[in-house]
Amino acid sequence: MKTMKNLSINYKLKNLGRIGAFALSLAFAQSCQDALQEDVISQIGSEYLNSPKGLDDAVNAAYTSMRAWYGTERGNNFTEFGTDVYTNGSDGSWKFMNTYTTEFDSQNGHVRELWDEFYRGINTCNAVIGRAPNITGVSDAVKAQRIAEAKFIRAHHYFLLVQLFGPVELRLEETKVPTRVVKRNPESEIYAAIIKDLTEAIPGLEARRASLQYGRATRGAAEHLLGRVYVTKGTSSAKAADDFGKAEPLFNSVIANYGLRLLPDFASVHAFGNEINDEVIWSVQYTRNQLTNGGGNNAHVFFLMEYDTQAGMRRDTENGRPFRRYMPTTYALETVFGERTNDSRYKKTFRDTYRSNRPGTFNTSFDRSKPTVTFALGDTAIFLPGFEMSLAVRATKRYQVLTPSMYRENLFPALVKHMDPGRADLTQFEGGRDYIAMRLADTYLLLAEAQFRQGKIAEATTTINNVRRRAAFPGRETAMAITPAQFTFDFLMEERARELMGEQTRWLDLKRWGNLVERVKRFNPQGAPNIKDFHALRPIPQNQIDRAEGGPSGFPQNPGY
Repeated sequence: MKTMKNLSINYKLKNLGRIGAFALSLAFAQSCQDALQEDVISQIGSEYLNSPKGLDDAVNAAYTSMRAWYGTERGNNFTEFGTDVYTNGSDGSWKFMNTYTTEFDSQNGHVRELWDEFYRGINTCNAVIGRAPNITGVSDAVKAQRIAEAKFIRAHHYFLLVQLFGPVELRLEETKVPTRVVKRNPESEIYAAIIKDLTEAIPGLEARRASLQYGRATRGAAEHLLGRVYVTKGTSSAKAADDFGKAEPLFNSVIANYGLRLLPDFASVHAFGNEINDEVIWSVQYTRNQLTNGGGNNAHVFFLMEYDTQAGMRRDTENGRPFRRYMPTTYALETVFGERTNDSRYKKTFRDTYRSNRPGTFNTSFDRSKPTVTFALGDTAIFLPGFEMSLAVRATKRYQVLTPSMYRENLFPALVKHMDPGRADLTQFEGGRDYIAMRLADTYLLLAEAQFRQGKIAEATTTINNVRRRAAFPGRETAMAITPAQFTFDFLMEERARELMGEQTRWLDLKRWGNLVERVKRFNPQGAPNIKDFHALRPIPQNQIDRAEGGPSGFPQNPGY
């Protein structure tokens, strides 16, 4: 693990936002041999962008708009809630995004915030792309790289917007003054622009992250994203017969050309303190500086159970601040993670043991196999075996045993991937871990999907077995490999859930596969009664419709909202 230092920029541009001035911030983590000094800049006029330093700061500011999505409740509500693998826990005011009730409408704060932040980021990218060629005092090579980075960011944002909202406004030039003249461009035009941006960005980006400031887009990140764009486009209204074929060499290049590798141990990919590792293609940067961290990476709070009110336990930084937002579905726990003899991912994805940090004697709560439990510091206080255990067996344990039949909206297996024991104290919400946005295991799984879609079942099997063998318990690698006869699309769907649980992919996967409604109805009891076909798109935010010339006729709402 490299020693880390931070650069953070608070950057304000006037007249670059569609609705006026806006503020952006970014943190880049650096190795000690390439450390950047912390610099806080604010109230900067538009002309600043025409300087060499302004160009760099504008690109940095554009990166910051990624923080509207990754590691936020907003991004997780859009991607984990209302799927086949996560349903709502006991707390939070956004449960309607899981239950698909009429509260999920055009006034939704998440859709408004994401829309505005992404379009601000897009317009910053437009400014960089349009102005960079005329800036003096900057080498052509640096200009090319900054333009390539801006195209990567712009493509990223439009790709998420078109998946979430369908046709959206496509703006590829800087908007210098507010305008009400807007329209919804067809998905085909949006995909064409995304592909053009990424195709042009790839040669301008540096190949290896070691040679540039960590957190900037690399050629491998752009190839991974473009491959995913093609796989997604291949099932969209803009699909072409060769989409999956175009995705395949891009994923192969990411695997072969940039020194990336699957880490030997699945648990180490998201291990605290190991955020920079050889499996990470690209991550969104956060910091421990509260001045420059924005809202922080908050994924650490949403996936946790209410351990802190149980016998022998109190809240601490190691086990996290439990918001109890997302509870794994029965399907996720019993089917997706049903095989646990060979596959280590259940054990390494969920916390199964809580050790007492509040010694003493307590009445039991959920485990009534004994009336009281007594703990010394560090004793096991709660154990989740993941299977049923008889009353008689539980009675022999000196701790409470939480079995699946006892799971409820505040007590369930907690996801460990995002936990952040490095927070300043046990109440801190603004986490500081980088958010891993792209990693190599996902590249392998997307490659397998592209190969499967082309009928290349043998190749797809070889590809997916790389991920499965890595996930095996030691000595179980051979047992984890599947044969081509075992490779079905249902298997692929479950393999993605096993590998990528809680990594902001699932809703987008179900949308791409065209089975969101079907799988929510089958596997998410809270979401099943209300979800309908139109929920495969999110509502256009009402403030966007209101500020459009012609209102609803100028910028129509998605059907059903």
